[in-house]
Amino acid sequence: MNTDKTLDDLFDKIKEIIGDSVSLTGIDYEGPDIVIYTSSPEIFAENENIIRNLARDLKKRVVIRPDRNALTDPESAIEKIKSIVPDDAEVKNFYFDTEKGEVTIEAYKPGLVIGKRAATLREISRIVGWSPKVVRVPPIESQIIKNTRDFLKSVSNDRSDFLKRVGHSIHREITSKEKWVRITFLGGCREVGRCAYLLSTPETKILIECGINVNSENNTYPFLNLPEITPLNDLDGVVITHAHLDHSGLVPLLYKYGYDGPIYLTYPTRDLMTLLQLDYIDVSAREGKEIPYNSAMVREALKHTIPINYGSVTDIAPDMHLTLHNAGHILGSASVHFHIGTGLCNVVFTGDMKYEKTLLFDPATVNFPRVEQLIIESTYGGSKDLQPSRRWAEKRLQGLVNEVTAKNGKVLIPTFAVGRSQEVMIVLENAIRNKNIEKLPIYLDGMIWEATAIHTAYPEYLNSNLRNMIFHDDLNPFLSDCFIRVDSASKRDEAMESGPGIILATSGMLNGGPILEYLRHLGQNDKNMLIFVGYQAEGTLGKRIQNGWKEIPLSSDGRTDVIKLNLNIQTVDGFSGHSDRQQLMEYIKNLNQNPKQIFVTHGEESKCIDFANSIYKRYKIEAIAPKNLETVRLL
Repeated sequence: MNTDKTLDDLFDKIKEIIGDSVSLTGIDYEGPDIVIYTSSPEIFAENENIIRNLARDLKKRVVIRPDRNALTDPESAIEKIKSIVPDDAEVKNFYFDTEKGEVTIEAYKPGLVIGKRAATLREISRIVGWSPKVVRVPPIESQIIKNTRDFLKSVSNDRSDFLKRVGHSIHREITSKEKWVRITFLGGCREVGRCAYLLSTPETKILIECGINVNSENNTYPFLNLPEITPLNDLDGVVITHAHLDHSGLVPLLYKYGYDGPIYLTYPTRDLMTLLQLDYIDVSAREGKEIPYNSAMVREALKHTIPINYGSVTDIAPDMHLTLHNAGHILGSASVHFHIGTGLCNVVFTGDMKYEKTLLFDPATVNFPRVEQLIIESTYGGSKDLQPSRRWAEKRLQGLVNEVTAKNGKVLIPTFAVGRSQEVMIVLENAIRNKNIEKLPIYLDGMIWEATAIHTAYPEYLNSNLRNMIFHDDLNPFLSDCFIRVDSASKRDEAMESGPGIILATSGMLNGGPILEYLRHLGQNDKNMLIFVGYQAEGTLGKRIQNGWKEIPLSSDGRTDVIKLNLNIQTVDGFSGHSDRQQLMEYIKNLNQNPKQIFVTHGEESKCIDFANSIYKRYKIEAIAPKNLETVRLL
């Protein structure tokens, strides 16, 4: 059986399901989707059950595309769409893709364009023929999102060819009669950083994560030169759980060395990953470090992304289905569930995860239909790794801010641009709104503003409380006027020289970034305070200061000065995007099904081993702390 015959058989089956009342003119693959072409798109628009029944019977994701002769000309289509969509939706722009018969509608309030149970979308399709796709205009302008959307539009023809090629590969015939599943651990084992795991069957190879350890000079990259993974073009796909560089930082390098396949991730991860990779290139160049790829490779990776939503079961190979679930770690972070074969094996990679509702996200999902093998992170998996409650952390931060404000001092908070910054922003905005602290200017320096803009574009990925505030109460905390963007030297001077205030700046571990400039100018004043809210890795400047260093070397313009630190130094635990030991144990306990095996990764060696031993003692589940380069047969 060849792929074309498979399509012919599918086409016949579709016609059999929907009958002769609908005119079908063609069928094709588009990545994991089955695309059906029709000269009567209005019939599909009027009866939403047709597509639902097709997806159920075919067990495939189905997309309806109109024939060109069914399309209203774009100018008339815009006028008709405007007459259908409520003015309150605030439509900003339209983009027509004739190849796909698709109109992208950019709106500030996409929910009003979609309508209740997608009724407005169906009406648009019925009236103009075009298949409508809605995207949100970020309330804060995001240069990354704008550039990403513009770039993907510019390469739409290339992407169309790419998606067809991927679709044919996904739906190819299974040739091997053997049945086995293996994991090869390529990085991120008994260490934090450079995560990479290879999931293999006789038919398929999937790379999960492709990270980089920016804090290590010796163990920077995962082992991508092993026989198991080379040549790279034999990979069927790459899955990225979230955007942090230790999980996604080396993805562009794959395209430099021959990989030409898809990257599966969520929409926010796509945008944040691009942001962090470009920043990594920029920072590495400024610091004179080796740069493993250039911006062209970042764009090449972006061109190959296939974003999927939480809960959407997606074919990624003939014998493998992928589903992404909320991991509660950062925006768009996912735990990934692989269903292999026809019930042969189910493997879950947690990625970095938080099993607790935070001010930003709902807790990580535990409701997997089946899980035989679990690969779980252990950043805080040590026996003494117990974090205080979120409520305590909020109160503690508020108290420290009030203490500094009483002295007319400034608060410096070094923080990661993605995740921790937004969590702290929500805490501070909420405290100001509820008058728990004075209304102070909160300066955002580094990538924080851009990362926050991306958060505003995807409120559906935030927790239920924030979604209700944004969608129903028309209150978006990220848009508060207490936040001030530092985008010039004069703004930075204002942040340092004005009265009491709070400064959030990158980097979170003080290994570069604008936070060092603030420390240089404000570190000698005992009225000021430096507050750590995130993990400080061994060997970083942040860890040294946390351990008591009072004099630090800071370089600028080729000269190194020793700065004496007189400001108060505090640490507020409890804002981590990782689960602590107790939450990790509760996560395992509350899974729908006890796994047969658990592999503990992404933690210091002692913590991985201790956590694995504790899992076995408490739950009597086989638990292993694998080493890098090990391969384990699951079946």
